[in-house]
Amino acid sequence: MTASINRRQLLSGTAAAGLGIAITGNIAAVAGTRASEGYGELVDDPDGLLSLPAGFSYKLVARTGVTTTTDGAKTASDPDGTGVFAAGSGWVLVNNHEIGRTIAQPPGPEAFGVPPLPGLTYDPGNRGGTSTIEVDAEGNRIAEYVSLAGTSTNCAGGVSPWGTWLTCEETEDRAGRVRQKDHGYVFEVDPSSQAANVGKSPVPLKFLGRFAHEAVAIDPATTVIYETEDADEPNGLFYRWVPPEGFSAGKDALRTLALDSGGDTAGRLQAMSCYRGSRHILDLSAATTPGTRYTVQWVDVPDRDAATASVRSQLTDEQVTRGRKLEGAWWGDGGAYFVSSFARSSDGSLNEHDGQIWLYDPATESVTLQTLFGVNPDPTVDTDSYDGPDNITVSPYGGLILAENGAGIQHLVGVTDQGKTYPIARNDLNDSEFTGPGFSADGRILFACIQSPGHVFAITGPWRRPSNADT
Repeated sequence: MTASINRRQLLSGTAAAGLGIAITGNIAAVAGTRASEGYGELVDDPDGLLSLPAGFSYKLVARTGVTTTTDGAKTASDPDGTGVFAAGSGWVLVNNHEIGRTIAQPPGPEAFGVPPLPGLTYDPGNRGGTSTIEVDAEGNRIAEYVSLAGTSTNCAGGVSPWGTWLTCEETEDRAGRVRQKDHGYVFEVDPSSQAANVGKSPVPLKFLGRFAHEAVAIDPATTVIYETEDADEPNGLFYRWVPPEGFSAGKDALRTLALDSGGDTAGRLQAMSCYRGSRHILDLSAATTPGTRYTVQWVDVPDRDAATASVRSQLTDEQVTRGRKLEGAWWGDGGAYFVSSFARSSDGSLNEHDGQIWLYDPATESVTLQTLFGVNPDPTVDTDSYDGPDNITVSPYGGLILAENGAGIQHLVGVTDQGKTYPIARNDLNDSEFTGPGFSADGRILFACIQSPGHVFAITGPWRRPSNADT
């Protein structure tokens, strides 16, 4: 996610390539820009913060350096991936902080770290982690507390079927002068209370691999965990973890497995390899038409803890299928949605694009290109062209919600199940990315963040199924 600065540099001199969008189900793949009316045009925010359609409004739930936790600290910097959970008559948010700076570095843009509290801290040399925020049924802030500290670059993650949050470290940093432990792991956070995480949330789930994790999506029927990797040189991979025989899923089960003898290598970690017929697909950017479908095979990872070489470099291009900036993931519609945020020929991609949304279907062992964003000709102009999808969630009203992390104006973007895009919100404050979209279980509130200067929002309004499908 923080690589968007480099992406902005890459965009100079690129040309328009159009937009093609398709969502599986009752529609066919289409090509060409197609805009939905959605919830209508965005209305400029008089406070210059968040523009929304008429009838919608927002509340600020948390603000970096302004709101205060129950531990007496200010809300930490860089809010990112967020899990939303029911709690009594209200909601609980588990909010990642994508903080990479260590305690030995000047604060800079990440001035507010996650406090290293006893029993909640993995590595006191690092300042990332998660905050848990309690809100009432209307999205009003009640309280906030630390639920995990001492991790690094907590980017996205995923909600488990048993009601926990898996937070992902998007880094491959090793222990050194300041860092006391290796990083690049997934951790599990319990949203029920701070006490529920003491001695538990700081346990790394090493069997899920050590790499630049972005997000996870879990199959509720099999407990297979799908993982995205946001990395380059070489580009990242899409992984799955297959639990060991006899594994019984549930709260605390992953941590218990991690702490068992042999837990570091429990189950099988595998990387995706795609084919069209007998032809191996080297890179996901090979797909240039929505609806493109590849069959999938899985290749075992030799050393998931990357002792001498990164996980992705242990497998050759002939063995796996790579993707540029594999970002958000979410389970829905019987499969794992995942994002490739952009691709450029300069980074080794076969074709250029400004975003792909894929759906992996475990029932057919296939992956299908759902949405394709062509290269945005001018991201500084607010048009129907969007670029750089990042975090993703499935909407209870149909289709998807994407957090834009592009080169210019930033939006929350909806995609209808007729395959049309529409804006939900626009960042009127700056060009910082949107992060962490997720709905409350009753569908009344969409929570989302602007990463810098660090705002967490609760968005409400006349939600409905947005559609203007051709008939």
